[in-house]
Amino acid sequence: MRLIGEILLEISELDQASLERGLAVQQEKGGRIGEILLHQKVIQESDLARALSLQLDLDFIPSLPSEINTDFTSQVPIQFLKKFKMIPLAGPDGNSLVVSDPFLFQAQDELRQLLAWDDTKIVVAPSNTILNAISFSYDISRDTAEEVIQDLHEEDPDLIISAIEETGDLLDDTSDAPVIKLVNLMFSQAVRARASDIHIEPYKSRVAIRQRVDGILYDTFTPPAHIQAALVSRIKVMAKLNIAEKRLPQDGRTEIRIADKNVDVRVSTLPTAYGERVVLRLLDKSSVLLKLTDLGMTPERLKLFNNLIHAAHGIMLVTGPTGSGKTTTLYAALSTINNTDINIITVEDPIEYQMEGIGQVQVNPKINLTFANGLRSIVRQDPDVILVGEIRDLETAEIAIQAALTGHLVFSTLHTNDSSSAVTRLIDMGIEPFLVTSSVNAILAQRLVRRLCKTCREPIEPEQESLQSIGITPDMLEGHTIYRDRGCPDCLQTGHKGREGIFELLLMDDDVKTTILRTSDANAIKKIGVQHGMITLRRDGARKVLEGITTIEEVFRVTEQ
Repeated sequence: MRLIGEILLEISELDQASLERGLAVQQEKGGRIGEILLHQKVIQESDLARALSLQLDLDFIPSLPSEINTDFTSQVPIQFLKKFKMIPLAGPDGNSLVVSDPFLFQAQDELRQLLAWDDTKIVVAPSNTILNAISFSYDISRDTAEEVIQDLHEEDPDLIISAIEETGDLLDDTSDAPVIKLVNLMFSQAVRARASDIHIEPYKSRVAIRQRVDGILYDTFTPPAHIQAALVSRIKVMAKLNIAEKRLPQDGRTEIRIADKNVDVRVSTLPTAYGERVVLRLLDKSSVLLKLTDLGMTPERLKLFNNLIHAAHGIMLVTGPTGSGKTTTLYAALSTINNTDINIITVEDPIEYQMEGIGQVQVNPKINLTFANGLRSIVRQDPDVILVGEIRDLETAEIAIQAALTGHLVFSTLHTNDSSSAVTRLIDMGIEPFLVTSSVNAILAQRLVRRLCKTCREPIEPEQESLQSIGITPDMLEGHTIYRDRGCPDCLQTGHKGREGIFELLLMDDDVKTTILRTSDANAIKKIGVQHGMITLRRDGARKVLEGITTIEEVFRVTEQ
């Protein structure tokens, strides 16, 4: 039998020096060389699985089929399969055991006995692929929302749930309590649908549970009204809130794990006429930060923006309503310029992404750690780049401008409709126009449009009036196809899958500065910006319609003033 190290040298990017370092660790501490190299991050899980298959002359599959027979979920505990990283595949051509470690013979025999399978083939696959397939199989085979809600109807209306601490993977929770089942189902469905928020809204005879996907709220299921108190109590227990206090709003947070995803959940409760309303903000901590190139800017705009974020000093403002992706854009900018040569410090509310190599400060009004106070302290920490989560008041704006004028590069956000309105907002706050023109380098306004699902989008002949509403002329249509949404299983019948930005970048050139010193009228500033080549939000949206990325209705929806 060939040595696994020799095979890995041939099929992966492993070099002899890394292999020898791994062998030295094996000599000192023992263990299997493949797992040591994996731990040292010099090989991938797929490399190790492929090497094992070649060593033992077994079949290797890099990914599992999307359609899996999940009958085994009623016979085998999920914990058993996760522990040994294996999954049974029943097919017309015979049964297979897909494993990440083919040497676990006893576990394979136990699984055959549990399933009453005699003849099985061993197939090797990467462990992360197997774990994802296990979680997905148990997720889709667990009780449907209708079954859980039926249980709730049969449950005692005075049901009180016990204060169980939520620890491991929610898919491992085998609790029979209908409320716990419903909460787990609600979270797993939301994560699978890529939802950003879950809303629990009590009414007289029902509780509406809705989830926000790509910025739009969709109904999911409607439990009976009598379960509302137990449902909210369960969530409060998870978020360590006071379950006895039902008269005051409360805020808290918890962490859940669903399959391979770690999700940070922010919990907000609000008393209403029919009980407490709960909104859960979901933040997938395992999602990677977007790069600047992923935001959806044109190459010319991207080049310009890239130059601005590498400036030595000044303020870069990003504006737009709540949920328009401002923070994502700023994080993408920070990750682009982040290196060991510069000191970057942020003051945020809340800290949404943990970034390596950056000092991040969480605003805490209870101890008077406001944006202004945090920013005042940050300036004394010798920063090169400062990110202020939001300019909310005159004090924060003044310190940010002072920091920019004393040689710091400052990033921040404002809640305004477009880039020119941001100037008006700063002047309305009490900032002198000459300070705005001397400190602000550029203002980026943005919105998020939903991307059309490429599987089911349909070409259409749009009406002239619709095209004119977003500024598309007949001659611009040449060589382009306009699409509309339809809906398919791939996009959960929404017609859309994911979002990307549309942008408006106002550069502070001499003419724009002169206009600001003369007037704070947003329309006058915008007019000068357009004359100097600024592409408005709606024009940028029209470009995405012509490229088949989104719909006319979507651009009109997000740019309507």
